[in-house]
Amino acid sequence: MKNVKPFVIHALELGPMDNFVYLIQDQSSKRAAVVDPAWEVPKVVILAQHQGFQITDILLTHSHHDHTNGLTELLKTYDAQIHLLKAEAEFSGHQLEKASLHDDGDTIQLGKTQITVLHTPGHTPGSACYYLNGHLMTGDTLFISGCGRCDLEGSSPEQMYHSLKKIGTSLPPQTVIHPGHHYASQPSSTLAEQLKNNPFMQFDNVTDFLHYRMGI
Repeated sequence: MKNVKPFVIHALELGPMDNFVYLIQDQSSKRAAVVDPAWEVPKVVILAQHQGFQITDILLTHSHHDHTNGLTELLKTYDAQIHLLKAEAEFSGHQLEKASLHDDGDTIQLGKTQITVLHTPGHTPGSACYYLNGHLMTGDTLFISGCGRCDLEGSSPEQMYHSLKKIGTSLPPQTVIHPGHHYASQPSSTLAEQLKNNPFMQFDNVTDFLHYRMGI
């Protein structure tokens, strides 16, 4: 018999800002989670329905409008559980009903698929990455050959440096990186490739990183 993967990740490039919206499907339970629902929500719903999956969970990497503007529309179709970090809920000030507020290291169970929540501040105070068995959904923390902006309200280039270091030192090098935007020539990469080629992951001290990232 062929080995069946416990989960499948679909990437949809949607909206005017080249966002990636991800649909994670747990094969055993037919449950699905949407990462950062935004822009053309009907396309996400149609994909889930076509695959025969029920959207039960929503994973927010952060609270910026271009990653959450489809949340209300999606909740009209599915009574899904929202997940985000406590720090991001406090930063955004949004009152979300039925939201699970997480800390660093918490786990989310999507059927038989375990998802670990990583606190990776820098772009926002409560930015999160989600790790599942060799795959990392990075939102606006880590891009392919780039990283998120650090000059916005709530941003911190110092925290971004430490978050990139955390990703680079705590996860297996073969981890597949799934960013929040399609800003590069390829939609995904491995952590090993980013440690070698991403200029923002080449620094051994925060001072040099700040000089490169912020020009200070």
